[in-house]
Amino acid sequence: MDVMDAASAVIEIEQLSDDELADTFIRGCRVRDQHNLFLARVAAELAKRNKYDDDGFVSPIDWIRFNGHMTAGAAANSVAVGESLHRMPESMEAMAAGEIGYAHLTVMARTAEDLGERFDESVLINKARENSPGKFHYICTHYRHAADPQRYAEEQAEQVQQRRLKLSKWMDGTVLLSGQFDPEGGAVLLTRLEPMARKTGAHDDRDLEQRNADALVEMAAGGGSQAQIQVTSSIETLLGLAGAPAADMELSLPISSKAVERLACDSSIARVLLDSDSMVIDVGRSKRVVSEPTRRALWARDGSCRWPACDRPASWSAAHHVVHWIHGGATDLDNLVLLCHRHHWMVHEGKWQIVRGDLGGILVIPPTVTFGPPARGPD
Repeated sequence: MDVMDAASAVIEIEQLSDDELADTFIRGCRVRDQHNLFLARVAAELAKRNKYDDDGFVSPIDWIRFNGHMTAGAAANSVAVGESLHRMPESMEAMAAGEIGYAHLTVMARTAEDLGERFDESVLINKARENSPGKFHYICTHYRHAADPQRYAEEQAEQVQQRRLKLSKWMDGTVLLSGQFDPEGGAVLLTRLEPMARKTGAHDDRDLEQRNADALVEMAAGGGSQAQIQVTSSIETLLGLAGAPAADMELSLPISSKAVERLACDSSIARVLLDSDSMVIDVGRSKRVVSEPTRRALWARDGSCRWPACDRPASWSAAHHVVHWIHGGATDLDNLVLLCHRHHWMVHEGKWQIVRGDLGGILVIPPTVTFGPPARGPD
């Protein structure tokens, strides 16, 4: 049966055998993929022209979104695929052979767009054949980190800067929340909320959204245990070596080596360390980083975040290694300083430097800027 005929004849579809129905679906998906590929070529050509401007739209993506009845993300993906086809000949052949789908092609195109000249299709094409589009996207994030760890870290740093949480009140006192979180921040939130939002028994008839809301209130009130995030990293990633993959974090996408460095400093993580052959060589909990006696002494000595003019209390701060233990720094009081979450992030991902003076004072040095806008200072 012709695929289009089957799509328009409900009675005939219902009369198909299981194998015939499955074959019709698969062939229909291949037709869809080829059609999407054709539309991607058209979209890329439209993006080069001024049709959007003549019609009063703000961008080619906006024109494609509106006239194609698509989301903005789907429109942008279509243009990205069309513009990257000349860099993906093996992917196009694989899709024509039914080995991968258009969704794989979209991930490949976005990876090519992100990496520029560093993109090598031959490294990824077999991974695309062997994995679903979702898993392939996950693999490509590791590939992007290995190819350009600095840009990967900068993108994650930008995501942190884009954190937003909007709170507004109705007249009856109801509070409305909306916002967005970077992958790491989202994982922290999910890690704390997930165990607290589980059903409490057979008579718990709350839906998931209500349980999440109740868990958030309970967490803010001090309930629950300290969040433990699992991070799986290679030694090469921990050391920030060139070509190292990103680190895997539970409930999130892979994170950069700079984020791992900060989390490994002193954070609520469970770490799994792998060697070059992916063999587990170390499993440890966060308490192994700074002992409780040392932490109590640190809280008593520093009292709060030591960043100049910051008064975040010790309970909101982490123990930062002035000389990181990855580079031989000792986990003792003389090499530790309390930093709140934001300033701890600024030292690692934000590229600020922190130096302890001979008399115990703290000096912070902003990142060196050679071009572009000046570095953002601390709040």
